[in-house]
Amino acid sequence: MKTLYLDCGMGAAGDMLTAALIELLPDPDAFIRELNALGLPGVRIAREPAVKCGITGTHIAVTVDGQEEESLDVSLGHAHEHDHEHEHDHEHEHEHEHEHSHEHTHTHAHHHSGMHDIEHIVSHLAVSEKVKNDVLAVYGLIAEAESHAHGAPVEEIHFHEVGTLDAVADVAAVCLLMDRLSPDEVVVSPIHVGSGHVHCAHGILPVPAPATAFILRDAPIYGGSIQGELCTPTGAALLKHFATRFGAMPVMKPTAIGYGMGKKDLPAANCVRAMLGESGASGDAVVELSCNLDDMTGEAVGFAMEQLLAAGALDVYTLPIGMKKSRPGILLQVLCREQDREKLVALLFRHTTTLGVRESTLSRWVLDRREETTETPYGAVRRKLSSDYGVTREKVEYDDLARVAREQGVSLEEARKLLG
Repeated sequence: MKTLYLDCGMGAAGDMLTAALIELLPDPDAFIRELNALGLPGVRIAREPAVKCGITGTHIAVTVDGQEEESLDVSLGHAHEHDHEHEHDHEHEHEHEHEHSHEHTHTHAHHHSGMHDIEHIVSHLAVSEKVKNDVLAVYGLIAEAESHAHGAPVEEIHFHEVGTLDAVADVAAVCLLMDRLSPDEVVVSPIHVGSGHVHCAHGILPVPAPATAFILRDAPIYGGSIQGELCTPTGAALLKHFATRFGAMPVMKPTAIGYGMGKKDLPAANCVRAMLGESGASGDAVVELSCNLDDMTGEAVGFAMEQLLAAGALDVYTLPIGMKKSRPGILLQVLCREQDREKLVALLFRHTTTLGVRESTLSRWVLDRREETTETPYGAVRRKLSSDYGVTREKVEYDDLARVAREQGVSLEEARKLLG
């Protein structure tokens, strides 16, 4: 399975993700030329070498009409509560003071764009419909977060920096890179969001900013000793949109590694690290649920095992154990996917006498598996095939093998020979 792992131990921003993913390509310069041909008026994108804590990586610089419009790192939208029968296509002075991977203080005019304006810009990009849909989905996450933060309908949300052309370039670049790399799964580490407060036009905001916190609901995040905002709303939305799951680095064989650098120098390397490689074809992590039993009959344990397997457990097995007061007992273990964990825990409590269930997460290597059905003189027979790591195996499905053995009055081994 082609796996992309994103290490966000120093947060994430759109330009940092772009830079990290570009380093995974065989020809980054050709991709930069492609970005500059997207059709964003006045926008130029360049890749620059950058060093953080002795690590060499890439910094992405975006200029609009020759000036660098640096991304900001706090709540990026606001609501207009006046009449919306006319377009808000105006500019005004807006002072921003922010601190994160792009340290700056500036005062200049900004174009405020709503979702309608973003849709218009995206519709003219020289990219596929899939990439356009990804860009709009990312902006949809940001608009929803801003709507919640400001207590205003999404249609009344107008973006500050996220609405500018440089930010559209960042989002479009990441979406295009994801499409180009086409990973089967994207695993994102727990996200370091920073700590303290940041200053913006709305006042002093806590870290993570309200929009970022809303976007990262249900994702693992943490603070730390570094003061300032490490994860921007744009970075958060990109991660949330593309992440297959959040968690530790899976068991994988990396083939390419990229470092996307922020501008600011921090005590730790200010970068996003991207690792592209191969992991187990059928999933590289499973949850193990286990409990000790000493007061159930064998039939009752067998019934519980049947219910767990029917509910989606990958495997269920028992081991003999010795328990307190020299009582013989059974260790019941269940392997399952993370999304099935709660359902199977409930079944363990329902169908066993246990008072507690233990959980651990395991990494595993697995072969690529598939099933084929072939017609034989003895009827349709299913075969299980598995391969990878230089290994190929084939096995007749037991139920079909047993059927042939019964119908022909032979042993299982003789039936296996009949089927070839």
